[in-house]
Amino acid sequence: MRRLLSLQEIRRVQVRRTFGNAGLLLEPCSPDRLALRQAESKPLVTELRIWFEAQLAKLPARGPTADAIGYALNHWDGLERFLEDGRIELDNNSVERAMRPVCLSRKNSLFAGSNEGAENWACLASSIETCKLNGVNPHAYFTDLLTCLVNGWPKNASMN
Repeated sequence: MRRLLSLQEIRRVQVRRTFGNAGLLLEPCSPDRLALRQAESKPLVTELRIWFEAQLAKLPARGPTADAIGYALNHWDGLERFLEDGRIELDNNSVERAMRPVCLSRKNSLFAGSNEGAENWACLASSIETCKLNGVNPHAYFTDLLTCLVNGWPKNASMN
């Protein structure tokens, strides 16, 4: 059993290394990134599916490992999508980083005082994070927005 585990660990490291290097340093729209994924990652993904199916046949039907492998196989189309489109990232780290400030401010929003205050807080936090995701300085955006509103926008259509 120990020999089998070490082979599985080696395979996991190989999978991680290949997926991790599958064009991450290249620009997302680069044709080289897609070619690299097709050449290096596609055979590994195919091999991984075959291995999953072989392991699933050996495991008890309702065990946690069988459930995890079944879940992966049920979502296989989503996993393979990165092989067809070089723009797709292999992980969701950028989304996780974008959500972190919202999660950290969750405790602050508990003290909003009322449901309406909490809704206002959520709108403001969402607007700030949307600015950040789109490369807009939130402070400059809200300064400009509030200045326009004070000066009568949208009634005064001559303002930009």
